[in-house]
Amino acid sequence: MRKIPRTMATQHPDNANVPAWVKSGESIEGDDEIYEAYLSYSYYGTEEVMWDAEGKDVDTHVLRKLLSMYPEFFKDNVIGKDIFLTYRLPNPFIEGVDRKVFSETLESIPINYDVGERFYGEAVTVPVFETILPMTTSSEELIAVYRYYEKAVVNKENIELTENLRVRDLVGETKPKWIELIPLVENKESLLNIKKIVEKFIRTIKVSYLRVFIARSDPAMNYGMVPAVLLAKHALSELRALEEETSVQIFPIIGVGSLPFRGHLSPENVQNVFREYRGVWTYTIQSAFRYDYPSEESRNAIRFLNISKPYEKPKLYNDEDRVLMGIVEKYIQSYQKVIEALAPLINELAKHVPRRRARKLHIGLFGYSRSAGKITLPRAITFVCTLYSIGLPPEIIGASALSDLKEEEWNSLISNYANIDIDFREAFKYYNEDNLRILREKFNFDESIIDQIRRDANYVESTFTGRKSSEDYSVIKHRLLSTLTLVALRDGKESEVKSNIVEMAKLRRSLG
Repeated sequence: MRKIPRTMATQHPDNANVPAWVKSGESIEGDDEIYEAYLSYSYYGTEEVMWDAEGKDVDTHVLRKLLSMYPEFFKDNVIGKDIFLTYRLPNPFIEGVDRKVFSETLESIPINYDVGERFYGEAVTVPVFETILPMTTSSEELIAVYRYYEKAVVNKENIELTENLRVRDLVGETKPKWIELIPLVENKESLLNIKKIVEKFIRTIKVSYLRVFIARSDPAMNYGMVPAVLLAKHALSELRALEEETSVQIFPIIGVGSLPFRGHLSPENVQNVFREYRGVWTYTIQSAFRYDYPSEESRNAIRFLNISKPYEKPKLYNDEDRVLMGIVEKYIQSYQKVIEALAPLINELAKHVPRRRARKLHIGLFGYSRSAGKITLPRAITFVCTLYSIGLPPEIIGASALSDLKEEEWNSLISNYANIDIDFREAFKYYNEDNLRILREKFNFDESIIDQIRRDANYVESTFTGRKSSEDYSVIKHRLLSTLTLVALRDGKESEVKSNIVEMAKLRRSLG
């Protein structure tokens, strides 16, 4: 069995601080990302780097540059065997403007093979062989992408060019002959149907094992923090059941950021997350994890994950799953009502959030329909940043829905979401009740929405924190800055809004 990496460095732009080695201002781009990939392996010790072609211009010559710039390191650490480079593709079924980028990225895999063969020697390694398909919603998508590589990338080597020449005579044989596909499952319907999606792919392609990527950020943005956690637990349960039915090993990946809303995987909280997500094999190590904490803390936390193999399988749900999904539906109704009302303010404030990666403009679709149609929101990191920046941590929104739970539901919740008090307590520190008055008086928010947010906050405080807001200096400063940010936004003081957003992000050690 090949080595399955435990830690995956990603390019999620959630870092508040800009690393000192960045040459291009506030944004990590171009050859800085090449150096970053090298650092992720050599300094931070992550076992895998996700090279992201989704929503940004991607350098498909990354392998050639890594091997030519840092040959000694990569001679001793073989890419594709000891450490791994994994592409995240644009989803051609959803991101129509990037369909050719999808094709270009897959076409680069054989080029990487040739580069690796020249560097390592024949048959030593297949340097790049895994690709992540984001926003996977069906087995048909997975099968189509797999077949595309097989038929459109590999099999074209047999096309006749002249009576005596085929494509392979001109450009050489195409290797590898196969790719391994990692479905990234992100919305509620797909997470609930993950077993069906994955099972058909397994049985059609006849894989011997499979890595499956479970999202945490986008489900939280669309449905709230508690539903995101419970949906992830449901997906893990379904994957375990499928593994037992098919005897195909499944290695789950969880996409977690530093703040509680996006998974709470920070160097300070790594052991809690390890215990929370039983059976997860690979954890994403996002930018804030690496750049917003003392580097030795980050490296030690990564080392812990690398050596700590999962000691338990995911829990198998039966009747209890019905109870948990009932909680999800109750929470979603409460959460989405408030987010819909806040959407215009979120989008206005999002313009002032600094871009830490050179991503193309991308608006995430808020995943539900109302009579007025669908609303749009920024990407999850920016979404989280805007709400923290006005003293309304998104973790607390919708929480009062839990006050209506029956005893069976409550017991099921707290037994299946082990860190619920830790997550709420950490987020609640940054709540600023004073800003509710400003929202009502200066931004004309409906009283019912203000009352709902206040009920959510009061419920979190009384149920999970048991105390008034933290008196820590950095937390007090954050609350004051969140008020100044709201007032500055009202008065059109754009430079102050942006500087305050960055300063608050540094205080909480993550942009969003």
